[in-house]
Amino acid sequence: MCYKPAMRDWIRNKMKRRGKRGPNNSEATGKIGQEIPQDQPAALQPSYPEAPAKAEIAAEAEPEAVEAEPIAPGKIEVETQPESLAAPVEPPSIPAGDKSAPRGYVVLTIGLPGSGKTTWFKRRGVTPLSSDMLRNILFDDITDQRYSGLVFSTLRSLLRARLIAKMPWNYVDATNLSAHERRQWIKMARSFGYEVQAVYFDVPLAVCVDRNSKRERRVADDVMQKMAERLRPPSFKEGFTKITVVRVKGQGTAAPVAAVSDDAFNAPVPADVDTPDLDGSEGIEPDEPQAE
Repeated sequence: MCYKPAMRDWIRNKMKRRGKRGPNNSEATGKIGQEIPQDQPAALQPSYPEAPAKAEIAAEAEPEAVEAEPIAPGKIEVETQPESLAAPVEPPSIPAGDKSAPRGYVVLTIGLPGSGKTTWFKRRGVTPLSSDMLRNILFDDITDQRYSGLVFSTLRSLLRARLIAKMPWNYVDATNLSAHERRQWIKMARSFGYEVQAVYFDVPLAVCVDRNSKRERRVADDVMQKMAERLRPPSFKEGFTKITVVRVKGQGTAAPVAAVSDDAFNAPVPADVDTPDLDGSEGIEPDEPQAE
């Protein structure tokens, strides 16, 4: 832009008349290298009277971690199928005021599809935390095998919410085939001071395959075979305080689970087995225990 001579003289005189500001006279802030005025008052610090209340609420939301005590071997019970539906079995009550009693119980089912897990829950009038239940809620289809990681993440969050709410009995309906898959459930329960019990469905593969073939939502036979290879009986070493073994009526008296489970606990799982489980064992991230 070109200015006329008179304009240039006016600008020059204007600049001369402008006084130089000292380093401490500026009201601007945030410029690099600028000194803060010495007489500038300190910034006001607002007080929040509701802050302590929020801190207390946050502290209550997360219960104190309970140091898990060594678990002594518990007891084993044996049940037979089929069961009568005439008189539903109610879970025992937890004695009130007994300091030695646990805060509650987490019950994990262990067994192949078609082993009778759903019937066992119906017999007792129990609605468990189930991957099928969540798939029906989230996707309106229990056969939808997408987003299994999301399903089991939500399932763990639901169990955690029940433990925070101090619900006495909590049931997780899944196949839970190996100790690795059961570990995360046990760890969570014991961190809240809950005892963990197992219901192991010791049902022959042939019976499970036959029942599965009559279902609308059928698991492929080869998948059932591979799942049977992954199945490991529960062990007290895992942290269970009680193991209930469910067998088919007329199956005979097999060796007690306590006699085989401690060895089976350390038995390797076939490395080449990595198949989807329509009861909800696929899709869990490799860096965390598989929860079904």
